[in-house]
Amino acid sequence: MRARLVQREVLPFVAALAVLVLGALAIDALLHLLHAVWIGRYLGIPGTLLILGSVAYSLRKRKLISVGQPAQLLRWHERMSWLGALMVLVHAGIHFNAILGWLAVLAMMVNVASGLVGKFLLARSRQRLDEARAGLREQGLGGAELDERLYWDSLTFDVVKQWRLVHFPITAAFAVLATAHIVAIFLFWGWK
Repeated sequence: MRARLVQREVLPFVAALAVLVLGALAIDALLHLLHAVWIGRYLGIPGTLLILGSVAYSLRKRKLISVGQPAQLLRWHERMSWLGALMVLVHAGIHFNAILGWLAVLAMMVNVASGLVGKFLLARSRQRLDEARAGLREQGLGGAELDERLYWDSLTFDVVKQWRLVHFPITAAFAVLATAHIVAIFLFWGWK
């Protein structure tokens, strides 16, 4: 049972983060090998644009925009955020020359991890609730009795859905640090 839990719940989370970091290292190494490190310097721009584009899901969820289907936007949010984070990691490379940039990268990685935790926790909670509901229906329960038996599971699921209350401040911290990094680049760029 425990091995299945690790295989189903923990490994996909760890794999998603590992592929992100290892992919960034591999791309950065390839750019160095090809003497094209300059490409990595500019990957921060499309990476940031992808991350900004992924915010459409949050805007739709909060009814600030009415375009798109929420489920489709969620999938795009996950993919665009991951790909944008990959590009930003390649942009950061293994060069330690700007503390503000590295703070933004650290905040981005915490944000990505937070998003993945929410994704996997929410999926697991929903699956657990659905399995419990199906099991009780097989026992012949329905209506108010079913709702009463699932009260605590439903309440737990509702609490897990609130993980966004943690994800949002992490996202805000990342946005502030990334914006400060971008502003600093424009202020101190050698524009000659």
